[in-house]
Amino acid sequence: MEEKFNNVCSSPFDSSIKKKAIKLTSSDAALEIILNESINFGIEEIDFINSLERVLKESIVADRDFPPFDRVSMDGIGICFESFKKGQRTFKIEGIQPAGSPQLTLKNYANCIEVMTGAVLPKNVDVVIPYEQVEIKDSVATIQIETTTQFKNIHKKGTDKQQGDLIIPENTLISPAEIGVLATVGKSKVKVVKQPKVMIISTGDELVEVSETPEAYQIRRSNVYTLVSLLERLKINTETAHITDNKEILKSKIRSYLEEYDVLLFSGAVSKGKYDFIPEVLDELGVEKLFHKVAQRPGKPFWFGSKATVVKEQHDANLDESNKTVVFAFPGNPISTFVGCMKYFYPWYQKSIGLEEQQNFAILANDFAFKPSLTYFLQVKLENENGQLVAHPIAGKGSGDLANIVLTDGFLELPSDRIEFKKGEVFPILKYRSF
Repeated sequence: MEEKFNNVCSSPFDSSIKKKAIKLTSSDAALEIILNESINFGIEEIDFINSLERVLKESIVADRDFPPFDRVSMDGIGICFESFKKGQRTFKIEGIQPAGSPQLTLKNYANCIEVMTGAVLPKNVDVVIPYEQVEIKDSVATIQIETTTQFKNIHKKGTDKQQGDLIIPENTLISPAEIGVLATVGKSKVKVVKQPKVMIISTGDELVEVSETPEAYQIRRSNVYTLVSLLERLKINTETAHITDNKEILKSKIRSYLEEYDVLLFSGAVSKGKYDFIPEVLDELGVEKLFHKVAQRPGKPFWFGSKATVVKEQHDANLDESNKTVVFAFPGNPISTFVGCMKYFYPWYQKSIGLEEQQNFAILANDFAFKPSLTYFLQVKLENENGQLVAHPIAGKGSGDLANIVLTDGFLELPSDRIEFKKGEVFPILKYRSF
């Protein structure tokens, strides 16, 4: 991890790579194009307990004052402050006010009522003395402090929020904190952004199922499940399919998927191989190509486009739905698929649901060099050093080296306009582990 990276990734073909790169869509331009294709998934109403990590599509207001009554905030005794102020320190216990019980009334100002945390404050009581400051014997409480203030240890009605006050604004990403508030205000059902219908498609005769034993010339399907898990992080349920390298079968299957799903995610068959039919098939099915090939490594053959679809019948004017399908066709190499999803699908999804992208940054731990004029996604191991995220480059064996990714925590995004990157410089990081 501490090894210094002084190597320059170069070859006799660098000049030709640069010439091709000029014709490629830049990573920044590709992202801008993709963000311009964000879509409205519509709104649905779900049980509040299932709304974690969903985006709220209504404003949540207080249905009554918070707290709804003068609330006892410490276990102890409740007294009349005026009696304490006059010097009285010994009080006969008149009763007990538990939490969840109707409000009692202090009948004699020279007495006290035992009160529990969360209980409604008894009438004629305006200060609570904690048990720690009281000695109780034979139903008589003796206060052992000489000073206090009126309304001490009392949470006054409406001091947090008043009935009708906004508590959670629309477009909030729901966390456990919001779940608690939704329960408090009685929102058993809540409106949230619908999740997109997503189909993840792998292609290729060389792929077999995870449970199968591959022949010497085959490999198991892995990219699909990487994408499934990456989307599960966003609470998106997906479906998967595998299609063999047969153009007519590809065309038939994809035609039906375009009609049924909001998003198609492909892995493979987008480069220049004789069996890379995806770009051709998508073109024949009327999917508009917005770009093909991005000036980046890994993931250069990335294809992106969209197709208008028939607007579904609406039963509620407020529950708009998408009128197009977007297509992300990532290269088949595992690291390319991984990078493509995090760099492009994630921010597209966040914009579609109304969230601002949260970009993270990390400090490069060692000098590094990369010669081609391409945006480079460097695999790194992350460490938190004195509150700063530090990225240590980890050497891999290219975009097909899936095993190497378990040794790393993210991709450091290095810009295409430089070939040398110095220790201590800060760059965007795509993290797939928490720090």
